[in-house]
Amino acid sequence: MSARRSDAPLALSVGDPSGIGPEIAIAAWQAGDSAGVPPFYLLADPALIEARAREIGATVAIMETLPGQAAHHFPRALPVVPLYARHLDSPGKPNPANAAGTIEAIDRAVADCLAGNAAAVVTCPIAKKPLYDAGFRFPGHTEYLAHLASRHTGTEVTPVMLLAGPELRTVPVTIHIALAEVPKVLTSELIVTTARITAAGLESRFGIARPRLAIAGLNPHAGEGGAMGSEDLSIVLPAVEALQAEGIDAVGPLPADTMFHPRARAGYDAALCMYHDQALIPAKTLAFDEAVNVTLGLPFIRTSPDHGTAFDIAGKGIARADSLIAALRLARRLADSGRQAAAA
Repeated sequence: MSARRSDAPLALSVGDPSGIGPEIAIAAWQAGDSAGVPPFYLLADPALIEARAREIGATVAIMETLPGQAAHHFPRALPVVPLYARHLDSPGKPNPANAAGTIEAIDRAVADCLAGNAAAVVTCPIAKKPLYDAGFRFPGHTEYLAHLASRHTGTEVTPVMLLAGPELRTVPVTIHIALAEVPKVLTSELIVTTARITAAGLESRFGIARPRLAIAGLNPHAGEGGAMGSEDLSIVLPAVEALQAEGIDAVGPLPADTMFHPRARAGYDAALCMYHDQALIPAKTLAFDEAVNVTLGLPFIRTSPDHGTAFDIAGKGIARADSLIAALRLARRLADSGRQAAAA
């Protein structure tokens, strides 16, 4: 992997162009220095960005550029690296015809980062159905990024989703599966693997010397000693014991309903949760406009907003860019932290 230049900008993929990705990218650039937005370039169809800017009444200069020139243009114009695939501008109406450009933007952002032309990858939200309709075979962003990383490294990459907010970090051990499938998929090995990657990421990316992990139980009251399900005794507890034996600071299984109040949060650096909503509900409740999705376990930094495509408000000019701005700022901070650690 090429060394990333200290002045390399962030690569921002446009996401589903029928959602709010184009307009929050515009709003993030407009916020600029006053909001602490670091230099980035947008991988998108320039014609679509111009059309969306007109539609929402945004005054923005757009500069078609190459990644290496983006930081130079950023103070005066929104740098857009053009895609080969064109995008149809249909706010609120997802279209499988846009899938090629959506995937191309992700591919090129990752390639730029691995080549050292970008400091990190930041992704605007995608919608899964139009991608599935176009033949996309991955459950979502996270899994596809792991595929790209595995192809680059030649080894299997296991991605871990971490929701990072000002007051809480959470990790779902199982992610995009139905709740009924969670007990079938959940294993001690999966919990241990997820915890190892989380601990390593908190140390290498976030600079936490000895991360403290709180492991949630699967069932109410963490199973109440087996009275409310056996999984916490047979699956979660052995995983916690294995982690402790490895020297990882982990406790659990803990009742999830008492893990997220302020006093409890002070006792750990990240909470590992057994399923998607167990992790995302507290994270989004505490910091809906500030929480950031970070993918750990990749050979590059990736962040994204914690919200979806918001088709219902796309093109109306009312989408808030707070979470994207937080994702850009965190990506820059993680990139700078990793560079400083490598130089130490």
